[in-house]
Amino acid sequence: MKPLLSKITKPFLIYVLVVLVISIPVYYLVVDTIWKAELDEHNKIIAEKTAYGLNKLKLTDQKLSESIELWNSIQPGTNIQNIKKNDLLKDSIFTSEKQKSYTKEPNIDRFRSLSTIIYVNNKPFRFTVETNIEESQETIVVIAITTVFFFIMIVLGLLFINRRLSGSVWKPFRDTLEKLKKFNLNNETKIEFNTTDTLEFEELNRSLTKLIEHNISVYKTQKEFTENASHELQTPLAILKNKLDILLQSEDLTEKQYGIAEEMNKALTRSSRINKNLLLLAKIENNQFDNSEVFLFNTFLHHSMEALQEHFEQKYISVKEEIVSEVKVHGNSSLTEILINNLILNAIRHTPPHGSISVTLTGSVFEVANSGSEMLDKDLLFKRFSKLSSDSSGSGLGLSIIKEICAFHGWTVTYRFENNRHSFSVVM
Repeated sequence: MKPLLSKITKPFLIYVLVVLVISIPVYYLVVDTIWKAELDEHNKIIAEKTAYGLNKLKLTDQKLSESIELWNSIQPGTNIQNIKKNDLLKDSIFTSEKQKSYTKEPNIDRFRSLSTIIYVNNKPFRFTVETNIEESQETIVVIAITTVFFFIMIVLGLLFINRRLSGSVWKPFRDTLEKLKKFNLNNETKIEFNTTDTLEFEELNRSLTKLIEHNISVYKTQKEFTENASHELQTPLAILKNKLDILLQSEDLTEKQYGIAEEMNKALTRSSRINKNLLLLAKIENNQFDNSEVFLFNTFLHHSMEALQEHFEQKYISVKEEIVSEVKVHGNSSLTEILINNLILNAIRHTPPHGSISVTLTGSVFEVANSGSEMLDKDLLFKRFSKLSSDSSGSGLGLSIIKEICAFHGWTVTYRFENNRHSFSVVM
């Protein structure tokens, strides 16, 4: 991931580079046009000065003819000729290229030329003057070097400015981000953001303050509901179950009445278990558990295996254990114990009589595998109240609780079916 300033700087530098590259020929055309205009003005001045100087000498026609001939021989950039019969007496400006006559090296020069009419001793003459134009290749090279120099200056300047700005302009944003990282909804404390003179950051802080206050209010409401529901629902359920237990112990019940009461007791027991599981899920989702404990995972696993030994024996299930010792984890011990029990109970519930279960614990993976015949539906596997078998004794929330506990700890739980065995793996 890249910082925001880097993402802004890169397209900006690309844009500047494109503009500067395009500017090279534009610079050349503009400078070349200006040079030609200046050279045209220069040539006109030379023509006027030449005519003025010759008139000032007041030469006779013979002397003037000799002077013009001498002029043409010693001034290679100018030429004075008598007017031809077909001359229209109009000025012309043009650019020409030709080889230098005084060197043997192949060197082509450009010339800006003016052909105009001057009057000497009241007689018209065709005066032609040409001035060398700077080589276009040299001009382009100079402009390109200058452009590259300024581009490097822009890049270095932007990097320097970005470095300075990232420490000053973005400081309020970083302060806000650090406070958000440390915010814990369980503490139910508001965040006091620092005031800033940047409009966008100030609006962000105000919006975050409103959002946090709303979340704290909703969290308090949900927490109070969870606590009240836990108390108010469990009490009448416990009373009903106690009354049913007393009723089942009565000797006056007929066999039919006893059967009805027994079914009611089973339904009530399942309702109580579902209620407890739903409350547990709500507490996990509301982050009402501490996540800072350090404990030995293998110790809780051994305790669960011992406590569930009777369940293994009732279905004649063979158990294979591969448990590494001293496996330390960070999290909540109560939730971890529930995770272990739910995974093993789920395996027992779906293992046929005389089947097998294997429990494996390595340094970072806890896996429970049991024998089976068909692969479970992965789309329904961790959904609440989804029935994966005909067994109606479960609450339909066991695997959902496993998934939520893993999410709470930052662990991942996966399922696979290989060689007629269901395997649930928790990567810690």
